[in-house]
Amino acid sequence: MQRPVLQKLDQALFDQIAAEARSRPRLRCNFNLHDEPDAVQRFLNVLQPGTYVRPHRHRRERCGDGFECFVVLQGAIGLLLFDEQGELLQRETLRASGPLRGIELAEGQVHSLVALDIDSVMFELKQGPYQPLSDKDFLACFPQEGTPEAVAIERQWRDLFEQGGGS
Repeated sequence: MQRPVLQKLDQALFDQIAAEARSRPRLRCNFNLHDEPDAVQRFLNVLQPGTYVRPHRHRRERCGDGFECFVVLQGAIGLLLFDEQGELLQRETLRASGPLRGIELAEGQVHSLVALDIDSVMFELKQGPYQPLSDKDFLACFPQEGTPEAVAIERQWRDLFEQGGGS
């Protein structure tokens, strides 16, 4: 597939991806701006409240390549940082209207994301190429997606932010 010369990241695209995310069981949807073998992954990620992102970290063969950068373009996303035992270390609110709109995570940082507004859109940037079998290292102490426990913990995390938590 040939890439367009210009890929507009406009409201029409946000609305299209958000509608797709609302219709999916996982309540989220990516729109890739890259091809899978590209050295740099660039994509929009739309998350709806209720989506559960199991805590994970990224590691790559070359030290430092496991970074991940998020910039919220619409809505709000809660970022949760954990230690290797699953203890919550920090939470940050990334909001399109500011004051904190984006963040870059160092390689190996265990994290999760929580959709705080409907149709929240973020731009993600990370080292490629995408390798589905080794892209994420999940913390075993957290439930798998699609379980009642995952639904409950996502609600607890969202409540943390709704009660005034995070930056």
